[in-house]
Amino acid sequence: MSSHPVKIPGPDHPITVEQAGGRVVVHDGDRVVADTRDALVLKEGRYPAVFYIPRADADMASLRRTEHHTYCPYKGEASYYSLPGNEERAINAIWTYEEPHEAVSSIRGHLAFYPDRVRIEHTSG
Repeated sequence: MSSHPVKIPGPDHPITVEQAGGRVVVHDGDRVVADTRDALVLKEGRYPAVFYIPRADADMASLRRTEHHTYCPYKGEASYYSLPGNEERAINAIWTYEEPHEAVSSIRGHLAFYPDRVRIEHTSG
């Protein structure tokens, strides 16, 4: 059992998770890291929307798991991956909620990428 308090999203901190629709491709330089038509988009309060990509549609073999973790009272504990290479932008560039809180359980098994470290393309259709 987690020692962190769980906050349920409400009117003061709305969170929605929906199908993104279309295609989402994540690029690390010239390399495609993820390519999916099954992305979710999570909108949380006033934060920018975040794409969550199914792990099955990401190049997991090229990512490196790190020891870094953060905690969100609304979503749970996040684990991190780094992109190939040792550049600062590559370190902990990807996060995932392996056991998210029930209110956002649909993001389990998905990865999110910092948009200032990769290029994310979303096309409809």
